[in-house]
Amino acid sequence: MRPALLDPLFAAVTTLSGVGPKLAQLVARLMGREEVDDCKLLDLVFHAPASLIDRRNQPGIALAPQGVIVTITARVDRHQPPPRGKSNVPYRVFLHDDTGELSLVFFKGNAQWLEKALPIDETVMVSGKVDWFNGRPSMVHPDYIVKQEAAESMPLVEPIYPLTAGLSLKTLRRAVTEAVARVPDLPEWIDAEMVRRQGFPTLRTAFNALHNPRDAVDMDLQAPHRRRLAYDEFLAGQLSLSLVRQRLRKVPGTPVKPTGEITSAILKALPFRPTNSQTLAVQEILKDMASDQRMLRLLQGDVGSGKTLVALLSMAAAVEAGGQAVLMAPTEILARQHHATISKMAAAAGLTVDVLTGRTKGKEREAILERIASGEAQIIIGTHALFQDAVSYRNLLMAVVDEQHRFGVHQRLRLTSKGISPHMLVMTATPIPRTLVLAAFGDMDVSKLTEKPAGRKPIQTITVPMERTGDIIERLRVALAEGKKAYWICPLVEESDVVELMSAEERFAVLEKALRAPIGLVHGRMTGPEKDAVMQAFKAGETRLLVATTVVEVGVDVPDATIMVIEHAERFGLAQLHQLRGRVGRGDEASHCILLYKGPLGETGKARLSILRETEDGFLIAEQDLKLRGEGELLGTRQSGTPGFRLASLEAHADLLEIARKDAAYVIEMDGDLLSPRGDALRTLLYLYRRDEAIRFLRAG
Repeated sequence: MRPALLDPLFAAVTTLSGVGPKLAQLVARLMGREEVDDCKLLDLVFHAPASLIDRRNQPGIALAPQGVIVTITARVDRHQPPPRGKSNVPYRVFLHDDTGELSLVFFKGNAQWLEKALPIDETVMVSGKVDWFNGRPSMVHPDYIVKQEAAESMPLVEPIYPLTAGLSLKTLRRAVTEAVARVPDLPEWIDAEMVRRQGFPTLRTAFNALHNPRDAVDMDLQAPHRRRLAYDEFLAGQLSLSLVRQRLRKVPGTPVKPTGEITSAILKALPFRPTNSQTLAVQEILKDMASDQRMLRLLQGDVGSGKTLVALLSMAAAVEAGGQAVLMAPTEILARQHHATISKMAAAAGLTVDVLTGRTKGKEREAILERIASGEAQIIIGTHALFQDAVSYRNLLMAVVDEQHRFGVHQRLRLTSKGISPHMLVMTATPIPRTLVLAAFGDMDVSKLTEKPAGRKPIQTITVPMERTGDIIERLRVALAEGKKAYWICPLVEESDVVELMSAEERFAVLEKALRAPIGLVHGRMTGPEKDAVMQAFKAGETRLLVATTVVEVGVDVPDATIMVIEHAERFGLAQLHQLRGRVGRGDEASHCILLYKGPLGETGKARLSILRETEDGFLIAEQDLKLRGEGELLGTRQSGTPGFRLASLEAHADLLEIARKDAAYVIEMDGDLLSPRGDALRTLLYLYRRDEAIRFLRAG
């Protein structure tokens, strides 16, 4: 049970004064919670400010710098309402101090309210950004207006929080302040020596410092309170991974002793030789599976580096040892694609490969379930339907999980609760830097596929400014006439006033007119069957150009596509650009990737595009991406359930992650059931970070 001490933090946000259902909905959206009921005070406490406004700068009107937030104390001279019927003219109020005159500008200003807030001949304090035009300073919609006698009500230093449309900073700040006031005194779970060495404050003090910064130093990620909170977050993550791991290790694995017959038949039938890194990965996997400790290995490899073959050879080894193997994919489409690829390779060795997804119904489903139970089905490919209660295996020795960005270590462990303890291989197409592997998986053994299969030519990448789009279209026309296939990627689906980006639908219309060739359009708003039909036509060559949003990023295989144009490339992250580029260069023809960008580029934009020009090494790109953007976006955390940290940063706090990993290992060794006083405090930490799953494992053990 969750300690009662934490109840105040797990109260609904509607328990805060002034937060009704409508406001609660906005807060839940900001916190990334799908259900309003899931949004707790805790979320507000963890919502760190992104920057700071310092209103202590009070230079006097004439000395106020352009575009900087200042606070001005001045006397109100006169009001100048807009002429009758001219609602587009702003309402102005003029003030002066010893140095000069300032005009306050209000669009659609309410005269009554302004006369009350800024009475003529009174001294007031206003704070906001000053703009100079023709030698005259003005302040549009000041952030604060207070009369001199109420000066202390204006916050001089104010944290700025990430917001969502419809939620004002003042409202959010009020809610956060009230939530932080409810943080109780919690038992200390960090080792006393570590607290002393690092100069960590208590948890409550740390949250107070986080939300009430006094100056820029307090906003620094290396400030003691921020490091304390980062360490807690890492420790909760590492401890929950270790607890789960410990339970996994308690269930021994079955040593797999392959004969080599099936694997050699598969290898003999291949039209190519496996790369050195594929061979090495298979050796590492077989060595792990030969032990009575369960294998838990991560196989990382770029798009097209041949992970599927490694998975098949490993599964074949399990079948040679008299067992069964499963491959679990995140979606129906990917499961069926794996089935098509693998059954082709497995046929040479006489292996039977079945596919089981949510779509498999009726008699067909019953027949497959029977084959699985009898052991006749040797390799089974599917979605999470593979692990539902109705499915019982005769002798499951190995499970391969194709992650495709979805890491949820805990979901994978439901397997164990069925009394099955297969060896486990997790595959990912996103090369992940070492620190991220640690954060997402704890101490997992990693195999990397670093080479491209034989015969693949490098992809030539060039950057071209948007002004030269016409030249690119002309070159494309020639290429299509020669029978080549191309992708054109756009960042948005339809025209939007907010950003002037060429949308997919508009670009499609322009290209159709310019190229006079049949082209396809695919985007996220289309239904599954619609997308499939367009992709099929492109694959079959009925259309030679596919205009698309980023939906083509995952799981589409068109080996004869050789040109990739990415519009507004500066808008995409490095990892995403690299994934998109990996859609071409899958056959034996030379391929090209054209990155169209809109100048002028910022520093990050320049760095991003030049890294892509210089290298195709996904691992190097992932490391650079982590440096440029931080881990949150790198794996698209919001959608993927990866550890997107709220207070810790893998870049800034990597040293703490390493300490947390060792600390978690030490705790598990000395007090695996968390029964000591410190163990009890650590249970509170796990609940605080919503790692209840790990605590359930403690009870189940």
